[in-house]
Amino acid sequence: MSGAPTRRLFFALWPDEEQRAALVHAAARFVRHCGGRPVPEQSLHITLAFLGSVPEARLPELGAIARRTAAAFSRDVLPMVVRLETLEHWARAQVLAVLERKDEAQAAPGAAALAQILSMETAAAGFSPDLKPFRVHVTVARKVAHPPRSGEIHKVEWSFDEFALIGSRTLEEGPVYSVVESYVLGGAEKVCT
Repeated sequence: MSGAPTRRLFFALWPDEEQRAALVHAAARFVRHCGGRPVPEQSLHITLAFLGSVPEARLPELGAIARRTAAAFSRDVLPMVVRLETLEHWARAQVLAVLERKDEAQAAPGAAALAQILSMETAAAGFSPDLKPFRVHVTVARKVAHPPRSGEIHKVEWSFDEFALIGSRTLEEGPVYSVVESYVLGGAEKVCT
């Protein structure tokens, strides 16, 4: 498929505007003082499985994997709630991220389970997902010069009953994301955007 059109893609938990605004507000002073570039509010998300460059002809396969995964996901854990409250500076990547506390992540494993299933299913189908261990996190600033003084922010809760396939384009001012397709968890119905 060399030379065929490709798209940079990833699966993500894609918050609504109100959820994003709450996180921006909670992290604002830390982002201001870290010497980095804030991630645009409309780009905040939780990556479940990064796939990299995917031939466009394989998009239907990804859709089928996502629909199967969504339909098989237990409704008992919905809505999936993520509690973001810990700041970390990842020096090597030069980013400031907001994460769940470790005890919260173990108590609410829905996002980790979904990420694992999507990574395993896409790898089994011949895609190349990033197989680094999954951590619930939201990158709030890039090119960060120094860590913030405190590691805690006011807790922000995001809740989800669907996940999305996201397309990524890199522009001079940074990455731009767009929802390709959304999938309702615990049901076979697809939400198109």
